[in-house]
Amino acid sequence: MRTQQRLTEAYEKARVVPFTDASRFVFICDCHRGIGSLADEFTRNENSYVHALDHYYSNGFTYVEVGDGDELWEHPHYKHIKDAHYDSFDALKRFHLDARFILIWGNHNNFLRYPEYVKDNLHVYRDEYSGQTYDFLPGIEPCEAIVLRHDITGQEIVVLHGHQGDFANDQAWLPTMIGLRYFWRHIHAVGGRSPASPAKNAYKRHKIERNYTKWIERHHRALICGHTHRFKYPRNGEQPYFNAGSCVYPTKLTAIEVSEGTISLVRWRIVADARGSLRVAREVLRGPDPIEMFDTRQGV
Repeated sequence: MRTQQRLTEAYEKARVVPFTDASRFVFICDCHRGIGSLADEFTRNENSYVHALDHYYSNGFTYVEVGDGDELWEHPHYKHIKDAHYDSFDALKRFHLDARFILIWGNHNNFLRYPEYVKDNLHVYRDEYSGQTYDFLPGIEPCEAIVLRHDITGQEIVVLHGHQGDFANDQAWLPTMIGLRYFWRHIHAVGGRSPASPAKNAYKRHKIERNYTKWIERHHRALICGHTHRFKYPRNGEQPYFNAGSCVYPTKLTAIEVSEGTISLVRWRIVADARGSLRVAREVLRGPDPIEMFDTRQGV
C-alpha cells in the first residue's frame, strides 16, 4: 500500500506538461553517470548516448531524464562526474538552453530535490584549470514527476523514476546509500551488485512492476518510469506501463519516444556494417502505436 500512496503523492504534486499531436519527447533513464572508474557502467555506452542526444536535439525532441541520471550515492562530488562526462553534459546543456530539458530525480540522485544543492552543482560549473565559474544549467528545477496532458483529449501520462514505495530505495534510502557508498561500491567495481537494487533481483523487480500495474488499474493513467533497468512496452490487453530501461546494459541503451501522436520503444547500440566499420544505430523494438491506444480512462 505504501507504493500506491507514494505514486499517488508524486502524481498529485507533479509538474503538468502540455503536449499535442505534434509534440516530440524522448525519455531516457538510469544513466548512472559515474566518475569514469571501473564501476562506471555508463562509460561503455556514452558514445551511443551522445549520438542519440544529437539525433534527438536535431529533430526537435524534448529530452526527459527519468531519474538516476547521475550516480550520486556512490560519488558525493558532483564535479568529478561532470569532469568525467564532459560530452554528455555538453549535450544536456544544449537541450536546457533551448528549454527542451526536463530533469526528474530518482533514488540515486535524490539530492536534486534540494534547491541549494541544485544551485551549487547544476546552475554553475567551475573549471578547475582556469579557476573560472561558468553557467551550466542555470535556473533548472528538477522534479519528482511530470504529467503529460494532451491539450485536446486530456489524456494523461505520468512520468516518474519509479522508486516510490520501494522501501530500501525510498523510505530507508539513507542507510541504503551509506551502505552503497562505503561498502557496495567497492564490490560493484569488480562486478558485484547491491541487494537493494531491483536491477539484478528478479523477485524484487517483478514485485515493483506489479505495484505499478495496480496503480494504473486504479487511476487509469499510463505510466512511464525506470528504476528496474528492464525496458517494458505493453502488449495487447496489458495495462499501459512503459519502462525506458537503462543506459547501463552491456552493449546498448533504450528509450521511449513520444512523437507526433505515437509512442515507441527504441534501442541505440554500436553495430558493424558489411565493411567492418562501426556506427551507432537506432532500432525500433516496439511501436510506433497511436498514443490514444493507451488512454484507459473510464467513459473515454
